[in-house]
Amino acid sequence: MTSRLPAKAPTIPAEPDSSGLWANLTAMVLRLSRHVGALCFLSVAVFVAMTGMEFFYFRRLSGGLASLDMRYFGFTPDEGMAWLTALGRRGSEIILVWHYLTFDLLFPTLLSLTLVSLILATGRRLKNFRVLPAQMQAVFALILVLPYTLADYAQNIAVARLLSDFLYANPDSLSVASALIVTKFALLAVPVIVIAAFWLAGQRRRS
Repeated sequence: MTSRLPAKAPTIPAEPDSSGLWANLTAMVLRLSRHVGALCFLSVAVFVAMTGMEFFYFRRLSGGLASLDMRYFGFTPDEGMAWLTALGRRGSEIILVWHYLTFDLLFPTLLSLTLVSLILATGRRLKNFRVLPAQMQAVFALILVLPYTLADYAQNIAVARLLSDFLYANPDSLSVASALIVTKFALLAVPVIVIAAFWLAGQRRRS
């Protein structure tokens, strides 16, 4: 007689626990407030380095013209073309490598983490914010900051594309880059205003 082994039941792969992933993400976001000092220091250091490169190197390459992403209120297509023409091929490659592929590849993420940490740190000084569930605090901070992050990287891609190939430098692409720059600064103002409001409210409670 031959014995038959019992058939193995089919194994069903375990589905990822979305609630666990969300809890881990929330914990990571909330922990940022513990490192607010270090994040602020790093953001300021990178910003100072970028500003120094802009004024002491990049503007020499462009004949004194400000870089496009330093023009808070945007620029016209003619102004954009004047900047690209003044840079030339060599200047465009230098700014592309030493700004958009180095400092500005890191800075939007670093600044975003800093803003989230500041929102949480200043918000937790207020009773109405402190009593919110941890997930709500994290979502609130992310909703305020992520639009700026996405706009900043979109603007970087638009300007880097102009620098990498002058064939893309037409009125439409220059107008899009200008609009993204204005949008970036407008969205950046939102978390900055909230942080300032939280800080002022905290100061009033102390006094």
